[in-house]
Amino acid sequence: MSHASVPHDGHSSHADAGHADGHGHGSAEHSKYPFLAHHFETPVQQFDSAKLGMWLFLATEVLFFGALFVAYAVLRSRFPEVFSYGSHYLDTVMGGVNTCVLILSSLTMALGVYFAQRGKRIALVVCLWLTMAGAAGFLVIKYFEYSHKIHDNLVWGPSFYIPPHDAIGEAESVALAHAPAPAPAAVPAPVNSAPTGVPMIGARPAVDASVIKPASIGPGGLGAGVVNSASAVTFDVIPSQIPAAHLEDPNMPPNTHMFFAIYYAMTGLHGFHVIVGMVVIGMLIYRATRGDFGPNYFTPVDLVGLYWHIVDLVWIFLFPLFYLIH
Repeated sequence: MSHASVPHDGHSSHADAGHADGHGHGSAEHSKYPFLAHHFETPVQQFDSAKLGMWLFLATEVLFFGALFVAYAVLRSRFPEVFSYGSHYLDTVMGGVNTCVLILSSLTMALGVYFAQRGKRIALVVCLWLTMAGAAGFLVIKYFEYSHKIHDNLVWGPSFYIPPHDAIGEAESVALAHAPAPAPAAVPAPVNSAPTGVPMIGARPAVDASVIKPASIGPGGLGAGVVNSASAVTFDVIPSQIPAAHLEDPNMPPNTHMFFAIYYAMTGLHGFHVIVGMVVIGMLIYRATRGDFGPNYFTPVDLVGLYWHIVDLVWIFLFPLFYLIH
């Protein structure tokens, strides 16, 4: 005679599976556990299958982001001066605050799983709401960060080299389309200079595409020239009081738009995963408020927790790669 055991999540031992219907479908288990799907014999089997499925899904997510990290590594090794220069335009404070917000949200998610396992419904709901607030706070901070960069025309693609005030005209587009192939003339020095000798970017607006180095104009400059690691930026703060001020910087290396292209691609896709996490956490809040979870059944909370930890882990890598490494 077997002895039923329910160590967690309503998981009775496999030896306890009922066969009262003569077909091995465990009808006794299904009547005992309403959450048990008809194609599983025991809660243990259902939990293990769900956990395995989630780990397989997370493996595909790791492969997906892994390809982007490989692209980042290739671009950074080929154009180190571009990444050294572009990283100074990122707000390290905002990135650091977002990192703390996500780490705290992972903590509240882990506590939510703990309280679900112990049947503490109110504590579970509170933790889920705190996790939701952390996700929303992350997106709000990212919105302000994105909006500031877009306002300064720090975007991806050829539009990176077109000042916003000329975006609706034809002067810049014509200049870009007919950029001269020969070596450009020397770029005039800015009117004002900082005491340390660092050019003051934004001293005057960029209105003439002829002063922009052809190698820096649009995708035509991809792979052009030899990488010069010595040209990497060494100062910590780049003024950007006016849109497209970067076009006035004579130290801006060619192909700088590639940094922002990979930046928006990786952080944007990560932000999309945060939105997906908010949707599923919202579903958990609804079900937890209804009282669906407890010591006998907490599988959805556990699985969403795994997903949220992976989202957090991806950002843990993105933050230093873009914000801290110059």
